Amino acid sequence: MSPLAAPIVIHGALPGVERFRTDVLAGLSLPQKAVPSKYLYDERGSLLFDRICEQDEYYVARTETAIMLENAGRIASLLGPRCLLVEFGSGNSRKVQTLLEHMVEPAAYVPVDISESYLRRAGEELAERYPWLEVLPVCADFTEDFDMPRCSYPSDGLAVYFPGSTIGNFPPAEARALLRRIAGLCGRSGSLLIGVDLKKDVARLEAAYNDRRGVTGEFNSNILLRMNRELGATFRTDRFAHRAFYNRGEGRIEMHLVSAAAQTVSVGTARFGLRAGESIHTENSYKYSLHEFRMLASDAGYTVAETWTDPDGLFSVQFLTP
Repeated sequence: MSPLAAPIVIHGALPGVERFRTDVLAGLSLPQKAVPSKYLYDERGSLLFDRICEQDEYYVARTETAIMLENAGRIASLLGPRCLLVEFGSGNSRKVQTLLEHMVEPAAYVPVDISESYLRRAGEELAERYPWLEVLPVCADFTEDFDMPRCSYPSDGLAVYFPGSTIGNFPPAEARALLRRIAGLCGRSGSLLIGVDLKKDVARLEAAYNDRRGVTGEFNSNILLRMNRELGATFRTDRFAHRAFYNRGEGRIEMHLVSAAAQTVSVGTARFGLRAGESIHTENSYKYSLHEFRMLASDAGYTVAETWTDPDGLFSVQFLTP
């Protein structure tokens, strides 16, 4: 491979603003108003999520990092040499660096993320840090089909890295469908390395999504600012409050934006009334036991080959084969 980093080229393109508008209008017309959580992650939202990961209450990032640091050698050996590594929801691509440093001659790294500006910045930083690595960023919604870029070097297999607790953003049926799509991308000889947040004490769960500094609340309300900016909406963030709680029946954290008073908001020419206390549902984060996720993975056509957890059983990293 060349010792010089190639210029970063962003592959793919996000759906236009009309798709955003369609999804928002459909979601706000539901009995329980909702906005798809993927729209939380514009450039500012991605930066705010990075700040969430630094908060004391948010155990997910530091626990997953510790698991990866301890087991990266073993994981890299399972991926094998000349692996084409694709990361879903790559963000700042910092989590993957521990893995890259243990892999043997990776064919290429393909980060897939919904924020183009954030993707470009992360790709440039990676290319500078690893000039021998071909970095092929793809700007796409990974829940939909996208074209894989062509890498310059032959690979002996494809692996998808899906870190964090992002699989928890999807209801089980949608998570199962997404896992099946990933299996199709990997092929029969491929693999999936996935982060799965585990069920635990409710107080600890709720604290992680209600940090004392209010960063998660700022992240949540950023979607209102994005709708104002891109869709000509009239939301006022001071009229909404962040609320996150654990729904025991569903086994998930729910994030909402709660209307502080009766109000009417516009999205372009469409108008929506909200009662005092009525909410817009912005995100779910499902939590699993190891057994529950093993059953979900099995239904999607996977075998859980190996699992690594922290000593307190807060989080897991799992290696799946189709």
